[in-house]
Amino acid sequence: MKSIHVIGAGIAGHEGFTPQALELINQSELLFGAPRLLQLFPGFIGEKFPLDDQNMSEMVGRLQSCDRRAVVLASGDPLFFGVGRYLLRNLADELIEFLPNVTSVQYAFAKIREPWDDSVFVSAHGRSLKDVVDRIVANDKAAILTDEINTPGVIGRELLSRSRGGYRAYLCENLGTDNEKIRVTDVKGLLELEAARLNVLILLKEYEDNAQRYVPTFGIPDDEFVSIKKLITKEEVRVVTLAKLKLRHDMCLWDIGAGSGSICIEADHLLPDGRIFAIERNEECRQFIKENLQKFNTRNVALIEGDAPDCLDELPDPDCVFIGGSGGRLWDILDAVDPRLVVGGRIVLNASTLDTLTSANEYFGNAGYQVEVVTVNIARTKPHSNYKLFEAYDPVYILTAVK
Repeated sequence: MKSIHVIGAGIAGHEGFTPQALELINQSELLFGAPRLLQLFPGFIGEKFPLDDQNMSEMVGRLQSCDRRAVVLASGDPLFFGVGRYLLRNLADELIEFLPNVTSVQYAFAKIREPWDDSVFVSAHGRSLKDVVDRIVANDKAAILTDEINTPGVIGRELLSRSRGGYRAYLCENLGTDNEKIRVTDVKGLLELEAARLNVLILLKEYEDNAQRYVPTFGIPDDEFVSIKKLITKEEVRVVTLAKLKLRHDMCLWDIGAGSGSICIEADHLLPDGRIFAIERNEECRQFIKENLQKFNTRNVALIEGDAPDCLDELPDPDCVFIGGSGGRLWDILDAVDPRLVVGGRIVLNASTLDTLTSANEYFGNAGYQVEVVTVNIARTKPHSNYKLFEAYDPVYILTAVK
């Protein structure tokens, strides 16, 4: 019967294979693997097929047409940033059996005596530097498989450019070989190290750069934000708005007309595994957003510079949308959002005028959304006054539309 076994090689080389793995390799007739892995079996009497990034499709073709027993050698766990994902995409699942081994990342954590179950794992292979560092700064512990472009030094430079240098760095090189080396430094120190081609970079956060640590609770005081006074969503309105969005940890949120960024900054604490896009056309406001994102150590917020809806095409589809400002193009924005929003998704819109409220309500009524409107009237006691007088703010209409 046709069988394909995908077997992981451990850090220890030939000694890292289990007796079961060695028996399957010896019984196979066709052995695939990187040249360094094939060299572990000089006495193999079947056919060897050296693998590289250029001939993966050829391997799949051979496996699809071959009736012989075949083994694919991989590093560590084939399903951990390995060949396993590619094989599952191109071959029938029932043909493949996996025998994983210890990964270089597991080995690296063991060498530095650090638990790894609370770490995020990032492969830099084929990914943009921005995507790699976005994942790192969203977590306190990260293990990165670097490549020739996104080297440890390049990653360190990008972290410093974002004022995220508060990590202890472990550069783990040539693990399991005679040239194994583990160097401990900080993010700045990575810029001065020349890393071996085979390396695992582990980053452990120790402190926040030039930033106060804020407790992730509802209702950051308005004066904590850098903003144009009239373009900030007031603290109490912000709390109600976030409640109406009903955010869950892994959602994608669009914040259209982000103003000072106050909504997306508070949403960042509620979406630890999510993605937030702050869309703002005003250059002065964008500068305020940048300052606030850095001040509050946001992890999952990306600033999008442009006019909505023109700049929305490249964004991933949203689970929920907040509209704080539309620049007079409300219906155009809603026309762009509607086909992209998931069924059951929410649009929350803050309106300060009856004109905006009426226009939005008409649109959602025609589009078949379930609509609720809440009016929020805020009055605060005046500071520095001999008497406890209240100062009233303009009412805000919070419209929630569920698709």
